[in-house]
Amino acid sequence: MTVPTSPSIRVMLVDDHTMVRRGLATFFKVFDDLELAGEAASGEAAIQLCAQVRPDVVLMDMVMPGMDGVTATRAIRQQFPGVQVIALTSFKDKRLVEDALQAGAIGYLLKNVSADEVARAIRAAHAGRATLAPEAAQVLVQAITQPPTPGQDLTERERDVLALLVEGLNNTQIADKLVVSPSTIKSHVSHILAKLGVASRTEAAALALRRGLVT
Repeated sequence: MTVPTSPSIRVMLVDDHTMVRRGLATFFKVFDDLELAGEAASGEAAIQLCAQVRPDVVLMDMVMPGMDGVTATRAIRQQFPGVQVIALTSFKDKRLVEDALQAGAIGYLLKNVSADEVARAIRAAHAGRATLAPEAAQVLVQAITQPPTPGQDLTERERDVLALLVEGLNNTQIADKLVVSPSTIKSHVSHILAKLGVASRTEAAALALRRGLVT
């Protein structure tokens, strides 16, 4: 009696470099349980192709012209929640790792991994288990254990207000510059002082210049 075999895991490759896609496509021939479902050279193409081929797992480059991998990952996870995405990139900076995971990626690998490691990550993703490159995990650990730099969480508008505050403008003058009410600026200044952990406008200006928070 013939024993039925498990269906292969269908994998889609997304990378703007043809040679990278070719290299990844080659290793699928080595693993009987992995099947190449399709290739895309951009984030926009990845979303369209995903709708056509319905892969189980997507290997997603993070840095591409046009729509980046984070945006494409978020769109795929929203439109096709059954599809798992693994970030496969050369970059390991904290913001990119956090953005990829927040967008819905279940794994984060660097492109220096072996074929066996990629295969294990694909199988894990298909089973709903996360895989993080040691470097990415270390970045997340450092982000948790190290106190945040004051000013990192300022909004774009708060940075505008802070820049004018550094120039020595009062609330009314800042309000005129930004075409809002003085009460709005007063609220912004209060938030800025709280986020910077300072008690006065003078301290805020000094810290902003010291930390390079304004240009």
